[in-house]
Amino acid sequence: MGYRRRPSPLHAARAAVGGGLCLALALVALLYDHPLVLGAALAAAVGAAVAAGVGRELRRTLLLALPFALLIALVNPLVSREGLTVILRLGELPWFGRIDVTLEATVYGLLLGLRALALIVSFALFTLVVDPDELLRLFRRVSFRSALTATLATRMVPLLQRDGRRIADAQRCRPGPPPSRVTLLRAVTGGALDRAVEVAAALEVRGYGASAAARPRRLGTGRGGRPWSRHDLAFAAAAVALVTLAIGGRIAGIAGFETYPELAGDWAAATIALAAAVVLLPLLPFLDRRGLA
Repeated sequence: MGYRRRPSPLHAARAAVGGGLCLALALVALLYDHPLVLGAALAAAVGAAVAAGVGRELRRTLLLALPFALLIALVNPLVSREGLTVILRLGELPWFGRIDVTLEATVYGLLLGLRALALIVSFALFTLVVDPDELLRLFRRVSFRSALTATLATRMVPLLQRDGRRIADAQRCRPGPPPSRVTLLRAVTGGALDRAVEVAAALEVRGYGASAAARPRRLGTGRGGRPWSRHDLAFAAAAVALVTLAIGGRIAGIAGFETYPELAGDWAAATIALAAAVVLLPLLPFLDRRGLA
């Protein structure tokens, strides 16, 4: 699973905007315990993935995340001793004592699983729709060396791991005693240094050593190198509105939900409106598909 450019409004938006939208959905899942709002955040992330054309890739993530969320939902009722409504008595178990499963602990476990699922899907959407190279270029404004180091580390570490495995396999095929780890480390380090020289030469040819003042800049592009498109503005407005609505609703006490000691939830019109807004705000910018190739 990884990023691949697709003809969708979210892929056309800059990395900071797309990442901001995904983080806004994750923020909603972290701020609220209400099942309606958590379900809305999950539905919004899935809907955005489908609208962006990465629904098939996200389905693989869901297949891996569902057992994890189910495990959370099953474990919490067994380890939690809170709640007043007992729905199942398992008796005395070694090392655990008396196990009484309560309705409140069961519901809270389901909410934890739903929250974990919403967070996983939100960050999976982040991986699928945000260009990692453009995202790393954002850190150049803070530190050029940090961005370059992060880029090289993320691209070179898997390559060095593959080199180490290949060298180890080749050495195991030779007769005699197996080589020591020091020998393997020396071979991998030597190859890494040789590759570092080649990468440094390639970076120098591509102008990575040039100063920022020497680089040409188009008029009206700002610091990002390109003007803000309507997709940038639309998704940025959706992310800001989503964060503002989530924080404001939390401060105002909308969509409150308590599981202990008894179940109590707010199902008023404001809660339903908040959940509807969480679903609609990230999806509205997808309606404008002009200018997509």
